[in-house]
Amino acid sequence: MSNTNVETYKIGNYSFAQTGKSTEENNMGMREMQARAFEKRNSKYLLIQAPPACGKSRALMFLALDKVINQGLNKVIIAVPQIAIGSSFADTDLTGHGFFADWKLNPTYNLCSPVSEAQKVQRALDFLNDPKAHYLLCSHATLTYFFDKVSDKSIFNDTLVAIDEFHHVSEDAENRLGSVIHTLMTSTTAHIIAMTGSYFRGDSVPVLSPEDEQLFDRVTYTYYEQLNGYKYLKSLGIDYAFYNGKWVDAVSDLVDTDKKMIIHIPSVNSRESTGDKSNEVGLLFDIIGTQLSRDSETGIYTFRSKSGKILKVADLVTDTDNKQGVTLAALRNPENLDTLNIIIALGMAKEGFDWPQCEYALTVGYRASLTEVVQIIGRATRDCKGKEHAQFTNLLAMPSALLDDVTDAVNTLLKAITLSLLMEQVLAPNVHFRKRSEDSDSTSDTSNKTSNNMDIKTGNSDRALPDPNNIEIKIDDDVTDTAVDIINEEGNDIIERLLNDSSAIKSALVNGGEGVTQDLAEDSIVDVVKEMHPELTDEDVSAIAHAIATTLVLKAQSHRAENEGAKPFVRIGEDNTQFVNINGKFVNVDELDFSLIESINPFADAYQFISKSIEPELLKRLQEQTAKMREKMTMQKALELWPYINKFVKEHKRPPEINSNNDFERRLAIALAMIKEEKRKRNAKEKAEGNS
Repeated sequence: MSNTNVETYKIGNYSFAQTGKSTEENNMGMREMQARAFEKRNSKYLLIQAPPACGKSRALMFLALDKVINQGLNKVIIAVPQIAIGSSFADTDLTGHGFFADWKLNPTYNLCSPVSEAQKVQRALDFLNDPKAHYLLCSHATLTYFFDKVSDKSIFNDTLVAIDEFHHVSEDAENRLGSVIHTLMTSTTAHIIAMTGSYFRGDSVPVLSPEDEQLFDRVTYTYYEQLNGYKYLKSLGIDYAFYNGKWVDAVSDLVDTDKKMIIHIPSVNSRESTGDKSNEVGLLFDIIGTQLSRDSETGIYTFRSKSGKILKVADLVTDTDNKQGVTLAALRNPENLDTLNIIIALGMAKEGFDWPQCEYALTVGYRASLTEVVQIIGRATRDCKGKEHAQFTNLLAMPSALLDDVTDAVNTLLKAITLSLLMEQVLAPNVHFRKRSEDSDSTSDTSNKTSNNMDIKTGNSDRALPDPNNIEIKIDDDVTDTAVDIINEEGNDIIERLLNDSSAIKSALVNGGEGVTQDLAEDSIVDVVKEMHPELTDEDVSAIAHAIATTLVLKAQSHRAENEGAKPFVRIGEDNTQFVNINGKFVNVDELDFSLIESINPFADAYQFISKSIEPELLKRLQEQTAKMREKMTMQKALELWPYINKFVKEHKRPPEINSNNDFERRLAIALAMIKEEKRKRNAKEKAEGNS
C-alpha cells in the first residue's frame, strides 16, 4: 500500500478449472446454460438465473422461436432495461449451428431504434393488432407505456412476454413493471420468461409476491459453473480498498493503465461523490496521463500514459458536447473495443454491455444493491483469449468515528461484507442435494447416515467419476421433491436474503460471530424460507433450512481451507474415496459426522475482515448500533432504563458492556449508547445553530 490514505484487503482469489464446458455447443448450437433453459421450454412461467456472458439473449431466441413455431403462441414481446441492450437481439444465424429456425426481427417492431416514445407506443399497439407480426423488441419503459394504453388485456393471451434483467422488476406499488407482470399472470394466458444475473434485487424489495413467485419454474446457472467452464480465464480476484479524505486523492494507487479496465465513479447523490462528476472525470484523466486527441467520429480519447504507453479512453459520464451517444454506439464496434484501454462510467457499462477484453473493474463507492455489484463484476469476467485473470476492486470511504449517522456506516459496511460472503457462496464448489433413491448405487444400508439424516459425497452430474469441484449430499426420500428443487435452485437466493435480512446474522458480522451456531443460522433461514414460500409445510421448511445451513458451513470451510496454505477442500483418494477438509483435517466423507461442523461459524472470516478495516472505536460503535438494530429499542424505552444504568454504574464501578452474557446488562448498554448518541447529535445541532 503505497498510499497511506488507502488500505486494501484481498477478500478472495478464485481459481477455475478451464474445462471449456460452458462455452461448448451441442448439436443445436446451444451452450450449456442455453441447453438447460431449452429443456424447460414448455414452462408457462420460467425464471432463468444466469451470470453475464453465458448467452441469456440467445437462450431467449431459442425459447421464443419454439414458443411460436412449436407451441402455438402468436406473439413474443422482449423487454430490456436499456435500449442499448437491444443490440443483443439482432438478427442471428441459428440454423447454421443446428437449430430449426433463425432469429429475425422486423425493423418496424424493433423499438430499441432511435424514434420517439410516442412512435414506439403506436408501433407496439400496431404490433398487437398485426396478425403477421410475431416478434417485438422494446425497453421496459415502453412496455409499461403501451400496456397502460390497452384496455382489454386479453389481447396479450397466447403471447410470450420476456423480461431481460428481471431484477429491475419489483412488487413495489411504484414499480410499474412489477404491476404489468402481475396483471399478465392474473388476467391473461400470457407466458412469461424472466432472465437475470441475480434474481434478488438486494434493496429489500421483493421482485415478486410469494404467490406469484412460486408459479415460476427455474433454471439456475451459477457463476461457478460459468467461470469454471471457461477456456481462457484462470482466476478472479475480489478486493476492497478503504480510503480517508476524497476518493479522487486515493484512486491513483488503484488505476492500472497496463490493464483493460472499467472505472465506475460514484453516483452524484452518494456520500462518496464530490458533487462534480465532470471534475471527477477530469481528475481521472490526469491520473491516466496526457490527453493527445479525441476522435471526432467516435468521441474516444487518445492518451499517453506516464510510462509512455498510448491509451484509448472512453468517457461515458460527461455529455456536455452530446458525444456520449456517439461514443456508446462506437463501443458496439468490435474494432473499437479491440483497441480500447479504459472506460469511465457512471450508470452505464454495468449490464447489457459486452467488452470481453475487460480484465479489471474498479468501482468507487457503495452500490445500491448486491445485484448491481454482481452485474459490474460480470463486465470483467467474460472469457477472452489472452485474459487469464479478472479483478474487481471496490474503493470505499472509511467510515469516520465522527459520523453523525452511525446506522449509515453500519449498513454500508455490511454491504461490503455481505457481497464478499455472497461471492464465496456463488464461486465456491457447488453443493447439490438429491434423494437417496436417485442414486443407482443406493442400497438399504443407512449406516453412513448422519444424525441429521444426510450423507455426503462428491460427484458430477452424470454420475461418473468423482469431481472435486462438486459436493453432492444425499437427503432422505421423505423430503418432498419441491423442497429438494428449492434447495438446489434457490439456495443462493436464500443465502443472499439471509445475509441482507437477518438481524442476528448482521449483528454477528460486526460482533465477532460469537454464539452463531448452525442452529441459529437454521433459525434465521427458516424465517427467510417461510417468507419466500409461505405455502410450504413445516417439515419442508425445516429440511430446506438445514440444507442451506449445511451449505453455508461447507462453503465457509472451503474458503477457509483455501486461505490456509491453499489446501484443497475436497481430495480424491486412489480408490475414488472422497475426503473433505474440516478445520485443516481431511475427513472421509463416508465417515463425516455433522457434529464436527455444527459449531463452525461461517461468519468468522467476515468479522476478521471488518475488524482489520476499521479503527477500534468505530468498531465498538458499530457493535452498539447493530445491537440496537437487533433489539429495536426506542428512545423512550432507553430513557426509562436510565435509572437502572446509573444504579449499575454505581454498583459495578463501570458502564454496562454491549457484549455481556447477561441479557439485562446488554440492554442497559444499548440504552446507554442510544442516549449518548442522542446527546451527541443534540450538541452538534446546537453548535451548528450557534455558528450560523
